[in-house]
Amino acid sequence: MKGLILSGGKGTRLRPLTYTRAKQLLPLANKPVLFYAIESLLAAGIEEIGIVVGDTHAEIEAAVGDGSRWGANVRIQFIAQEAPLGLAHAVKTAQPFLGEDRFVMFLGDNLIGEALAPMVRDFAAPDCAYRCHILLTEVENPSQFGIAELEPAPVPALVGEAGSGTPAPLRVRRLVEKPAVPPSNLALVGIYFFDSRIFTAADAIQPSARGELEITDAIQWLIDHGHDVRAQRLRGYWIDTGKMEDILDANRQVLLGLEPTIDPTAIISETSALHGAVTIQAGARIENSVIRGPAIIGERCVIQNAYIGPFTSIYHDTRITASEVEYSIVLEHSQIVDVRGRIEESLIGRHSEVYTSTRKPRGHKLMLGDHSRVGVLPS
Repeated sequence: MKGLILSGGKGTRLRPLTYTRAKQLLPLANKPVLFYAIESLLAAGIEEIGIVVGDTHAEIEAAVGDGSRWGANVRIQFIAQEAPLGLAHAVKTAQPFLGEDRFVMFLGDNLIGEALAPMVRDFAAPDCAYRCHILLTEVENPSQFGIAELEPAPVPALVGEAGSGTPAPLRVRRLVEKPAVPPSNLALVGIYFFDSRIFTAADAIQPSARGELEITDAIQWLIDHGHDVRAQRLRGYWIDTGKMEDILDANRQVLLGLEPTIDPTAIISETSALHGAVTIQAGARIENSVIRGPAIIGERCVIQNAYIGPFTSIYHDTRITASEVEYSIVLEHSQIVDVRGRIEESLIGRHSEVYTSTRKPRGHKLMLGDHSRVGVLPS
């Protein structure tokens, strides 16, 4: 099987950060979210991956490279999409790369907390007769998602019921995009398994009201034309990192699973204290500060007379002095200096400066684009 990662979206919900950075390269625990998608496919045994790119292609290609960082057998090919015209359009664009192979399509800004290997093994099996396999998760607000209606009872197993450790997938009756009256609370997750029949479906559908070829319409075409489409509930978490709140939640999930390490080149003063799962990367310096994990301090960062609280990621070459930061992401080359009062639930862009100011009113919840400067009233 092959992998297809979609990484061409503009990230409008994360502006101003995404005016100057591809949303798929925003870091979670100091690693771009796109890398988690790549590594999820690699862990499932898929080493040939196509990445669909758009306007931010140069930045993504520079960050990912040819795949050799993940191993000598990993091959990554970039596929240019002329415009963000829908997920089904991206599939059509990738057809020369995918050929007749079955494949997994992974949205590059999604994060899941479950291994794909059992599902990949089942879908790639010679006796797997279904054309499409989707993943679902329960949501509280189904009217905001694509929702699946399943057959009321399991059908006889094709694969996956015995020995694989995963429940047999159920047959999908229909898909409904953002229904006013949802038939279920099972939303589509941004990971799809397809065979080559999806190209016929993508060619057959028409653009939606927003002018895009919708993947839900293509899957519904398969159902309407008698093809077997199956679904399986995701047992772990799923996060679409499209908004600041989602990025922070995804960062929290990754930090919870991060193995704490301290690089031998890091310098930690005797007057500093590390509590819980804390990772300190190469060349970082911690002076007279408290770091309470789970948290990660990036390469060459300087933390002085400061407090870094749980679920915080500080990216490389950042300085935090006489300030407190918790449940936040601070991107590279930023400075937070002499801020009285804790910065919480914030996403601070590259080369930003947050410092003490004498102006009112007070406010400490921040989403800053690159090169921002913010003055914070002292307490």
